[in-house]
Amino acid sequence: MLKLKSAIAISTLVLMGATSTAAYAEVTANAAATSNYLWRGQEQTGGDAAISGGIDYANESGFYAGTWASNASWADEMTYELDLYAGFGGDINENMSYDVGYIYYAYPDAASGADADFSEIYGSISMGGFSFGASVLATSAASGDGTDFGDSLYLTADYGFAVGTNGTEMALHLGHYSGDFIGDDDIIDYGVSISKDGFTFGLSDTDMDDSDIKAYVAFSMDFSL
Repeated sequence: MLKLKSAIAISTLVLMGATSTAAYAEVTANAAATSNYLWRGQEQTGGDAAISGGIDYANESGFYAGTWASNASWADEMTYELDLYAGFGGDINENMSYDVGYIYYAYPDAASGADADFSEIYGSISMGGFSFGASVLATSAASGDGTDFGDSLYLTADYGFAVGTNGTEMALHLGHYSGDFIGDDDIIDYGVSISKDGFTFGLSDTDMDDSDIKAYVAFSMDFSL
C-alpha cells in the first residue's frame, strides 16, 4: 500500500536516451525492509517484518507509473500485496508542488471471498516541509460489483524537517480515515519518525480502543535502472 513507500520511498532519477517527444525518461527501483509493516497506523503483517520493493517510471511531462509489492497477511491465506499506480505531478510555483493519481491495491492469493482488492484516487499539495493529501475510495471488491466510489475518505497532514546538519530528518504525520468502507467508523492515526542514510525509526498509533503505540525500524535503498 505504498506505506513504506509513503514514509520512506525515495526517487533516484536516471536520464536515458529516447526517441519519443519526451527528452528523457527516468526509471528507478527501490527495496526496503521494516520490522513492522504499518498502513495508516494499522499492522498489515500481524506485527511481523516485511520486505518490499518496486519499480517506477517517470518522464519530464510529470507523468509517472509504477508497481510495488510487499508481504502482507491481514486476510485469510494472504501472503502478499501488489500495488499498481499512475499519476501526474509537478511544480505550481517555486514554493508549491502537486501530485494526483490512481492506485490499485491487489491481494492475488487472498482466500476466495476475502474481497480484499480496492483502489483509490489520491491528490496532494506540498509547500515547503508541509504536505496535505486526500485519498478517495474508487472501487472495492467487497461491494460485489466492484464499485464503492466515494464511500471512504482519508485526509493527511505531514511535516518534515531537518534535524541538525548531518542529514538527519524528522517527519510528523496525522491522518483521518472515515466512511462505509471501514465500517462506518472514523479513525485518526498519527506518528513520528526520524531518518538518516536510509534508516528510519518510527512510532505510530491510532485512536482505536484496542490500539497500542507501535514502533518500527526500517531500511530502504534505491537503484538506478
